[in-house]
Amino acid sequence: MSRARLALLSPIFAGEAAMKIHQLSVSAALASVFSSEHGLASSVAAARLAEYGPNRVEPLAREHWLLRLLKEFTHLFSLILWVAAGLAFLAEWYDPDQGMARVGVAVILVIVLSGIFSFWQEARIERTLAALQNLLPRQVEVLRDTAVQTLPAEALVPGDVILLKQGDNVPADCRLIEAFGVRVNRATVTGESRPQSCHAQASTVESHLDSENILLAGMSLVAGRGRGLVFATGAHTEFGKIARLTQAGTAMDSPLRREIAHLSRSIAYVALAIGVVFFAIGTAIGVPFWRDVTLSLGILIALVPEGLLPTLTLSLVLASQRLARRNVLIRHLPSVETLGSVTVICTDKTGTLTENRMRAERVFLDLRSVGVAELGQDPALAHQHELFFRVARHCQDLAEVWRDGRRSFDGDPLEVALAEMSERVLVLPAMPPRCDEQPFDSERMRQSVIFPTEAGAVLYCKGALERVLPLCTSIHLAGAVRELDSATRDSILQAQDEMAAQGLRVIALAARLLPHACPREAQEQALGFCGLVGIVDPPREGVDKAVDTCRGAGIKVIMVTGDHPRTALAIARQIGLVRSETAEVICGDQLGRLSVAQLQLALDAPEIVFARVAADQKMRIVEALKSKGHIVAVTGDGVNDAPALRCAHIGIAMGLTGTDVAKEVADMVLLDDNFASIVVAIEEGRAVFQNIRKFITYVFTHNVAELVPSLAFALFAIPLPLTPVQALSIDMGTDSLTALGLGVERGNPKAMQQAPRPRGAHLLNGAVALRAYLFLGLYEAAAALAAFFFVLHSGGWQYGTDMASSDPLYRQATTACLAAIVLLQIVNVFLCRSAVRSAFTTGLGGNSLILWGVLLEVSLILLITYTPWGNLLLGTAPLPLAVWLFLLPWALGMIALEELRKYLARRRLAIPKS
Repeated sequence: MSRARLALLSPIFAGEAAMKIHQLSVSAALASVFSSEHGLASSVAAARLAEYGPNRVEPLAREHWLLRLLKEFTHLFSLILWVAAGLAFLAEWYDPDQGMARVGVAVILVIVLSGIFSFWQEARIERTLAALQNLLPRQVEVLRDTAVQTLPAEALVPGDVILLKQGDNVPADCRLIEAFGVRVNRATVTGESRPQSCHAQASTVESHLDSENILLAGMSLVAGRGRGLVFATGAHTEFGKIARLTQAGTAMDSPLRREIAHLSRSIAYVALAIGVVFFAIGTAIGVPFWRDVTLSLGILIALVPEGLLPTLTLSLVLASQRLARRNVLIRHLPSVETLGSVTVICTDKTGTLTENRMRAERVFLDLRSVGVAELGQDPALAHQHELFFRVARHCQDLAEVWRDGRRSFDGDPLEVALAEMSERVLVLPAMPPRCDEQPFDSERMRQSVIFPTEAGAVLYCKGALERVLPLCTSIHLAGAVRELDSATRDSILQAQDEMAAQGLRVIALAARLLPHACPREAQEQALGFCGLVGIVDPPREGVDKAVDTCRGAGIKVIMVTGDHPRTALAIARQIGLVRSETAEVICGDQLGRLSVAQLQLALDAPEIVFARVAADQKMRIVEALKSKGHIVAVTGDGVNDAPALRCAHIGIAMGLTGTDVAKEVADMVLLDDNFASIVVAIEEGRAVFQNIRKFITYVFTHNVAELVPSLAFALFAIPLPLTPVQALSIDMGTDSLTALGLGVERGNPKAMQQAPRPRGAHLLNGAVALRAYLFLGLYEAAAALAAFFFVLHSGGWQYGTDMASSDPLYRQATTACLAAIVLLQIVNVFLCRSAVRSAFTTGLGGNSLILWGVLLEVSLILLITYTPWGNLLLGTAPLPLAVWLFLLPWALGMIALEELRKYLARRRLAIPKS
């Protein structure tokens, strides 16, 4: 192999060869990487892939897993517990045989188990999100073996010829060899914020980074289409170099996670403060030092919720997995809980509210409306308007594919509908390859393509009537060309209104024979109007029910579309989005004239539809809604939707029709492009927030039941009713699985019949605190102390008498206190499944994790109470049947009191008992 060939095909493709390829002609550029305009052969591509490796940038090196594991043992909760363990061992050293060594060992065991669980959970999140992201494989169209193939971007190699279009991300560094109206966003690589035009001609600039014929990996096409010659892949791209130099960023916590962390810190500080205060009180009243230490340890252990953060994470992970099974891909885990507070959804029409399976229904020819079916029965009329069908067939960017031996089209559904109409009505001759085009974008709202013919270059144009008609000076009628006068313009506009009122999407078609050497800016002038096409796109099945559900849930749905206002309004009425006759319809032109204050006032309308809206205007709507205090979700699929998706609280991209750019800036992706899936996601988001409230109610209840006995020990001359190691057995043993079960509960079936939660709603609000601390917690603490004293008095204990930790009666009394808390927590888990609904309504089933948790609780308390090793480990003793019979009324009383409270709450809130 020659030295030149070795240099060009070496792994440093981004070096000297890349620096010069932009200065070569198209043919020379292809030859420099031993390729052709038809691409590579599969065998050659396979050999290059083996040599250069997959086209991907390897992830940045993360902290070693061992270091990350160690960090799980050094956060605030863990540090507090390490101090507690140290004090326990110190107490055992100074005052042996008091059982403090067991407390120290148990505390360390809690730290280790909690840390390992958190570490495992973090690893599970990474695997889960990676698996979910793989549902959307990044693919690219490549010329291989002279045919267009769709391959994973990782399969690209130097020398490949790729096809790019508006909305695509550039998958590798490439040299344009063909370009039609290409504009590219270079911000991800160069920092340049404004899109730049690109071409395929050889460049004279020195650096390929400044060349207008070079597209770098990570850039995105905001307009046009073209072909690129890949010259660098993977780590050899400019993007790969940047990635290696970039430090790993820190993920931003969601508001819920920040509040959980704040709540955890507050509890830790309160636990420390209470422990110190009662240690001081004990010292002041003459409590022995090591007994005082035991009290402080008990308070710390009782109040520190060790499993809070792991349960939150698990709840979010399982919610995202459930959503993935229902065609909603969560790209950022915290978005799950944000969904629950959404108050406004700004949604596209086409493909989201409608099926995006378009069909040409009517045409407007010779100043009259004709059904497409009738055209097939009138060949004379069809031949008179051959130009109309030429424009419909060739003014598009479709790929012809063969399926089951039949030719079909791949591409935009609207363009497919136009092409299929033309093919069905008239047999048209083939056209030569186009020589130029002016691509569609949201500002122009039209597309023009130019073909060479014997008579000269001909321009075909399609787009919104209000953008095409002003450019027309003539009209094609019955095979003749006439001047387009004002009366004819009025007739065309009236026809558009009639079609749009039927819910049809109206497209205008025009054409022109270009004069010789016509400048580009003058090409779309003096057009000849050919006709209108009315395209039907039926609403999706079930979208009307989804819209109605949103209305019942207090969520406002606003249609934001580029369609004609009458079309938008007709579809809005069909799906129940608009019910009144006074709905507000604002067009893009009107929106452009509104001030910020005027727009915010307009958004107060109960029913509002935005039509003919451009991308920057969509973002204005989102910003105005956010200024009004709304939590906004926005759907989008195109490059022009990216600013609004990024601006919204929840950006929702379309999985089927969405561009790479839209998917990458979105928080979630609808794999089926269905509006109804958004409602499913919101319902899940509401459930997550409520589940965390259920969990903290449950946990804080037993925290109070653990704390009160320690306080009674400090304030009164009684033995310690619950030892620290027994309290730990509740926190990290008996209650662990049931608490996790509450964190993954199914949502309230009536959740979507309630208004969204207020933006500033806190997890631990007054109602939750009163219920957990002052109602359920105090009741459970009373039951625990009652059981403790029941055993002591049954054994002849007298008030004021001290007891050794090894005394069988004392051990049996503490076991009764522990059993009371566990038994009432078994009852409590079913009471906590709803704050207002009766436990008899929520039932015992529906959550297997809770049932397994109850089985675990029963098994553990029996093992702790009736096995020698359980007695030895936790300082317990077997309980007689009389103790369990004593606790039974307390359990029934807890049910009765909580059911009474729920009944009064339902009456106050006017909520049905079911």
